[in-house]
Amino acid sequence: MKGIVWLASYPKSGNTWFRMFLANYLRDGDQPINFDDLQSGLLASARETFDQLVGYDSGEMTFDEIDSVRPDVYRYQAEHATETPYCKIHDAFILLPDGRPLVPLDATACVLYFIRNPLDVAVSFAHHHGHDRFDRIVRAMGNAEYALCGSPMAQANQLRQKLLTWSGHVTSWTEAPGLRVHVVRFEDMKRDSVEAFGGAIRFLGLGEDETRLRKAIAFSRFEELKRQETCSGFPGKSPQARSFFRKGEVGSWRGELNPAHVAQLVADHRDVMRRFGYLGAREQPVF
Repeated sequence: MKGIVWLASYPKSGNTWFRMFLANYLRDGDQPINFDDLQSGLLASARETFDQLVGYDSGEMTFDEIDSVRPDVYRYQAEHATETPYCKIHDAFILLPDGRPLVPLDATACVLYFIRNPLDVAVSFAHHHGHDRFDRIVRAMGNAEYALCGSPMAQANQLRQKLLTWSGHVTSWTEAPGLRVHVVRFEDMKRDSVEAFGGAIRFLGLGEDETRLRKAIAFSRFEELKRQETCSGFPGKSPQARSFFRKGEVGSWRGELNPAHVAQLVADHRDVMRRFGYLGAREQPVF
């Protein structure tokens, strides 16, 4: 498959879980891979990689100047890849001021887009930031200007990533013209892993070996990821968070969000929630 396969998602939606599964599936070994094996995959926001390929310190550039160069970086990575590159990305699919997409279509093979109930995203994202006060995250998920690593006061180890609102992020990828997109719901990954992961593998053209599929699912189950993090840590964990792999549950919002948070999230994201099966006929949350 020529071009980059984008593993796209709003944060805390199952992207890393799938990457561990995919690494296990591709290796097809006798033991689960460890987190170090993920470091060989691409990360769209990796500052160090950007600096190496551009040959310039991105710390001397503005956020907008960096964004203007990022399409060329991805194009270079696609052109020089010796095998299919899989790239994790949290940026929304946005257009730059000159009309170019941040993610160039001519460097893209296809997209796997991971989506999760925004009520659970809010809980997981808040804990990722090391707190259980959800007001800030609920507001951020409804803020079209929200970005990761976007503070001008300190240089992060990742590049700025514009997320838009949660709904805006989802529609930016799933409705982008010219992209071949397969949507994977977190809840389906939990409910029927063989069908959800298998559907993604078929979409990527990686075969239909059910024995290999089930083994990769078992090797990347939440308990295994949690065990590895407990033993050796996880490089993607926020310094403020107690852990990266916290619970991995469906419906944990019911015991943590208050009615005002739920009402605000539903009000902000009603249409997209309904479209992807997160609201029932009477607009009650489904999961």
